Amino acid sequence: MRHSSSALALRHARQHLIDHGNTPVGAISERLARSWERSVAAGLLPAGRLPAAEFSSSGELRQVLTRNHELLAYSRPVMQYLFEQVHPLQSVVVLADNRGTLMHTLGDPHFMNKSERVALSTGASWHEAQRGTNAIGTALAEECAIEIHGAEHFLERNGFLTCAAAPIMSSSGKLLGILDVSGEQHSGHPHTLGLVNTAARMIENRLLTADCRRQQHLRLHLHGQAEGIGTVAEGIVALSGDGWIVGANRIGLALLHLTAPQIGTVQLGNVMDLVLETLLASHRRRPGQLMPVRLHDGTLLFVQLQVDHAVLAPASSRPATVIPPADALAALDSGDQQWRGAADKVRRVLDKAIPVLIQGESGTGKEYFARAAHDSSQRRNGPFVAINCAAIPEHLIEAELFGYAPGAFTGARKGGSPGRLREAHGGTLFLDEIGDMPLPMQTRLLRVLQERSVTPLGGGAAVAVDFALLCATHCKLREEADRGAFRSDLYYRINGLTVQLPALRERSDFFSLTEKILNDLHPRRDLHLAPGLREQMRSHAWPGNLRQLASVLRTAAAMLDADETCIDWRHLPDDIAEDLLARPQATLPASQEAPQNLKELSRNAIEQALERSLGNVSLAARTLGISRQTLYRKMQT
Repeated sequence: MRHSSSALALRHARQHLIDHGNTPVGAISERLARSWERSVAAGLLPAGRLPAAEFSSSGELRQVLTRNHELLAYSRPVMQYLFEQVHPLQSVVVLADNRGTLMHTLGDPHFMNKSERVALSTGASWHEAQRGTNAIGTALAEECAIEIHGAEHFLERNGFLTCAAAPIMSSSGKLLGILDVSGEQHSGHPHTLGLVNTAARMIENRLLTADCRRQQHLRLHLHGQAEGIGTVAEGIVALSGDGWIVGANRIGLALLHLTAPQIGTVQLGNVMDLVLETLLASHRRRPGQLMPVRLHDGTLLFVQLQVDHAVLAPASSRPATVIPPADALAALDSGDQQWRGAADKVRRVLDKAIPVLIQGESGTGKEYFARAAHDSSQRRNGPFVAINCAAIPEHLIEAELFGYAPGAFTGARKGGSPGRLREAHGGTLFLDEIGDMPLPMQTRLLRVLQERSVTPLGGGAAVAVDFALLCATHCKLREEADRGAFRSDLYYRINGLTVQLPALRERSDFFSLTEKILNDLHPRRDLHLAPGLREQMRSHAWPGNLRQLASVLRTAAAMLDADETCIDWRHLPDDIAEDLLARPQATLPASQEAPQNLKELSRNAIEQALERSLGNVSLAARTLGISRQTLYRKMQT
């Protein structure tokens, strides 16, 4: 940023530094002060002679150009474009390497003659140690875009220049070089630094794209707005075949709240509710589609996978490197950290004879989670016996669980029944809604768990059983035990490890879940939600959780015509559409004038209802609590 200090004030501040070792407080910016101090430390004086080694020999320059061949190749077209933008200013566009050696210059012939007198030409070094404070050398030292204007240069001989420079960074965060525009002080323009910074980012993006092709990496383009994808303002992230973030431009790092040292240490699923497997599957169905995703902090971004066919082929042919499900629990993982934490805990106790208690609201997928835990264990080839304790009539639950001998009671099967507990032998027993089990049955179950044997109803020898135990409940079972509604001794017997599954409204992977459900419903159709509906559904409370969401999507998909793939408001059940539209309205900003009369209030309410229902008059009328005819009449007044 250009400083407003006068040349005289700057000279006084610089002399004060030389005489006293510091600059007057507030006289110059901290960044400029640091650069001047480095210049003094290098033995430079404002009016003194330059060090001898200020130019590279022809051999050294050839080595510099060879070493930076790719940087030069991708920079030259951008430099030409940049020169066309600043040409009227009588200036020179300069590319320097990461040591400050000028590799390529492009400029106005009249100004080039002047610039060569201060060695602003190919082969010269503009490192701070050689040239003092200057845009190229200071941008190198500070690793940021900077403008040095007139007397801000440490050497007086460079005081006629105004220079703006920006660093060019590699996809791994390494400083590659500096792009600079230098011109005469009187011809400087306030937007030059912005142009240079934008041009540097264009070069970075081209280098990153080329590196992805060479390394066979996938590219994820991202921005906070869908329209930002494909512009110089987009973030670009390089992904390895197994989902690791192996490169990124500076905007990509900022959007993901990462730093350069974290490159290569973070997987995609660690920062957003999206895993690479889902991303690739979506790309194969609809190449180039935009997907809205949430970061784990709740930030909404739009992403687009871009990949060359040559890169996609290896990624598709290497199932071990596309984050294949390591087990059945991983296959259910769609990116939510709380859900993933529960799965990680359960993995640690599988096959260790430790019972697991799964807690969560109704519809959060407790049975799916339990079945996946079974399929992830060493007992996966054994039976998985699921019993809903709330669904079996109380007078039948004893016989259902423990079995019965022939003739044990009226209506019993002739040969008796082994019971569900014995059916689970060698596998996993899942007791869903165990909190609803009658107290007498709790006593018998406790005995089975203690003795590891079952005695059928009506007599007979006890039969040994061996099963892993998983239980689930929607209630706070410990509170139930504390108030005597559930046996405390049974609670501690089944509670080897308790995990809590998050409610749908708490999960960060809503979009991935929705896509997975739609794909499971119709794997051969590329079904998706309209953007406006998708956002409204994301913010809905979903009291029925995943079960309710799946039911809504199943019904909506059934309402599609044969050639339709986009689910919109008109495909939803009426009650769901009304619930989604009944969200509290945001209050008006203080600066926005409130309606002054009833007629205006009515008109505003109608406009909002129509807007939120996407023009569906019937739905808008239901939202407003009036008939469709009344709404038509009010629209005409």
